[in-house]
Amino acid sequence: MAEKTPFEIARETLKQLTLRKLAPTPLNYQKIYSEVAQLPFEPPFPAERLREIALALPTKTPGQQKQRGLLESAINQLNWGGVKTALMAYGGFSPAAPESGKTGLLLSDTPKLLPSPPIEIALAPAVITAPALTADFFGQIARMIEFALPALGSDDDRFLEQTQALLKSLRDPSTDAITVKQMLAQYSHRLSFAAEDQAEIKTVLLKLLYLLVENISHLGIDDSWLTGQTEALMAACVPPLTLRRLDDVEQKLKDVIFQQTEAKSRAVQAQEEMRQMLATFIERLAAMNESTSGFHEQLEAGARLIDQAKTLADIAPVLKDIVGATRTMARDSQVARDELQSMKKHAEATEAEITKLHRELDRVSAQARHDPLTGALNRQGLEEAVNREVSKVKRQDTPLCMALLDIDNFKKLNDTLGHATGDIALAHLAGVTREVMRPQDTLARYGGEEFVILLPDTPLDKGIEAMTRLQRELTKRFFMAGTEKVLITFSAGVAQLGPDETGPQAIKRADQAMYLAKRAGKNRVLGA
Repeated sequence: MAEKTPFEIARETLKQLTLRKLAPTPLNYQKIYSEVAQLPFEPPFPAERLREIALALPTKTPGQQKQRGLLESAINQLNWGGVKTALMAYGGFSPAAPESGKTGLLLSDTPKLLPSPPIEIALAPAVITAPALTADFFGQIARMIEFALPALGSDDDRFLEQTQALLKSLRDPSTDAITVKQMLAQYSHRLSFAAEDQAEIKTVLLKLLYLLVENISHLGIDDSWLTGQTEALMAACVPPLTLRRLDDVEQKLKDVIFQQTEAKSRAVQAQEEMRQMLATFIERLAAMNESTSGFHEQLEAGARLIDQAKTLADIAPVLKDIVGATRTMARDSQVARDELQSMKKHAEATEAEITKLHRELDRVSAQARHDPLTGALNRQGLEEAVNREVSKVKRQDTPLCMALLDIDNFKKLNDTLGHATGDIALAHLAGVTREVMRPQDTLARYGGEEFVILLPDTPLDKGIEAMTRLQRELTKRFFMAGTEKVLITFSAGVAQLGPDETGPQAIKRADQAMYLAKRAGKNRVLGA
C-alpha cells in the first residue's frame, strides 16, 4: 500500500474532524493527523504554562533555588523527564530507580544486605567490580544520621517519620540496596531543606537575641553597671559561634554577675541604713518641736502667774517651775544635739560607703571589657579604645601606631608543656608589656596568642623601636614551668594610621606585616 502524501493526510484529517463533529482546534487536528498518518501522538509541550509554574515556586533556600534552576532548564529543552525529576525532587520525593538495561548504576540480581565477597556491578557498557554493600556499612550510615538528628530539630513530623523509616530499612538485613538507594536519594533532599531551615532559625534567633539585649542596654540608661553584661551578650550573638567562645562569655558573665550581686547587696543595705537614719532624724526633730512648744507654753503660763502675783511668795513656785522646765529643755536639747551629731557622722560614713560601692560596680562592669587571663582589653574593649584613639587623631592631627604581635611557636609550647604553661606564657607577656609600655599606651588581647598595642602620638619608626625594646626586655626574663625555664619571643607588625584609614584597616596591615616577620625567621618587627 502506497504511503499517503502530506496533502492526502491533511484532507483526510479535515474529513474526519467533520465526520466526528470535533472542533477544529490545533490539538484535535494534531491528534487526528497522527492517527491518519499512523504516527505516535505527542501532545504539545506546555512550555509557557510550565514556566509560569516554575516562577511561582518559592526559592527561599539554596536547595529550592537549585531545583527550580533544573526545572527551568528541562522546560527550555522540552524534556518531560527532566520536568518530572525536578518537580519530584522539589517536593521531597525521588523518581523511580532506572530499570535494568538502561544507562546507570545497576546491581545484577539485586543483592541482599548480607556479608559476602565482592559482587559484580554492571555499568553499561563497561563492567567493573566493587566491594559489597554490607549490613555494617548501612549501619554506619544509620548511626551517622542519628548523630546528626539533634541539630535538625523535631518540629517536622513528616521528616521524623521519614528518618525512622530510613533507619529501619538501613538496619533491616533483608532490604535490598536499590531500595536503600531510592530512600537515601529521597531523604537527602528533605535533609537539605531541614538543615537550611535550622541554620536560618539559628540566624534569626541570634538577631532577635541581639535586638533584645540591645534594647535592654538602652532602657537601662541609669544602670551603667549593666553595660558590661549587655556588651558581652551582644558580642556573643555575632556569628560564627563556637562552644569555646560561648563558654568564655558564660564564665565571664558569671564572674561579673557574682561580684555585682555582692556589691549591689551591700549598696542596698547601706541605702536602707541611710533611710532609717533619716527617719530617726525626723522623729527627733518632731520631738524637739513638741518639747519646744511645751516649754513656750510653760513660759507664757508662768508670765501670766507672775503678772497676777501680789507677793514674792506667790512668785517663788512659778520661778521654780520655769527653772525646772528650762533645765529639762536644755537637757533634751543636749541629748538631741548629741544624737544628731552621731547621725551626721554615720550618714557621712554611709554616703562614702555607697559611693565606694558604686565605684566597685563600675569597676566590675568594666571587667567585661577585659580578658580574664591576661587583664588586657578584649575585642570589645579594643574596639572602644581604637574608636577613641582614632577620634583623637582626627581632632589633634597626631600620629597613631598600631602593633600586632604574635608569640612564636606557641602551639609547640602548648603541645610540649601543656595548656596551663601556655596560659602562663600569655600572662607573662602581658605583664612584661604593661611594665614597658607608656601610661597612654593600650594593650588588648586580639585572639589566641595575638595582642594589639595602641601607641598614640607615635610615628612608625618610633613604634617599631618600641616593639624592639619590648622584644629585648622579654629576652631578659623567663618564667618557670615546673623545673624548666621558659623564654618566649614574638613576631610583630607595626602600622601607622593613614589619613583616610579606619582602625581595623590599620590593624589588618599590621597583621600582614607580622605574617611577613614570621616568614622572615620570627622574633622580628616589621613596619607595614
